[in-house]
Amino acid sequence: WLPAGVVHRTGATRDAVLCSLYFAPHRCARNWPEPTPVGVDGLLAHLMVHLGDENLPDDARLRAEAVVLDLLRPLPATPIDVPTPADDRVRAVADALLADPADPRSLESHARAVGVSRRTLTRLFVHDTGLTFDRWRTQARLRAALPLLAEGQPVSRVAHTVGYATPSAFLAAFRRTVGTSPGRYLKGDTPP
Repeated sequence: WLPAGVVHRTGATRDAVLCSLYFAPHRCARNWPEPTPVGVDGLLAHLMVHLGDENLPDDARLRAEAVVLDLLRPLPATPIDVPTPADDRVRAVADALLADPADPRSLESHARAVGVSRRTLTRLFVHDTGLTFDRWRTQARLRAALPLLAEGQPVSRVAHTVGYATPSAFLAAFRRTVGTSPGRYLKGDTPP
């Protein structure tokens, strides 16, 4: 859900059909002032397809739009934040990890690659991102896993792709970070 006037960008990680519905603010009972994630499945998904019919009579369109608005429910959101560092050395490490979340190199190896000591890189990571190197890397890996999981890829493949030796290690990291399983997270079933 995006309120009127919010500048935004959409995209997909793979082939997808993107559908958007636009509601006149004066006919919309929703007053969510911020972008709000909503789940789209079942009846809501069918209504979106139905509303895509350009030949739909105005009265039928108004009835379908009213049902859509009744079905919108915000998903609980526990974001997986991956702060962008400002320091060039930290950003170089972050960019390498974002490009290859499975990169197995240690903090020490990354520090050598950017020409600083392990201690300096540790300090810079916390200063720039508010997270330790290990915590930031975990967040980056989990964020990289989300589109793969949303595509329906098996957890075992996703775990390996983002750098976990076993699916159970990935699932444990996911639960520690967000408090629920990936499947429940993607359905919006996250703890309060």
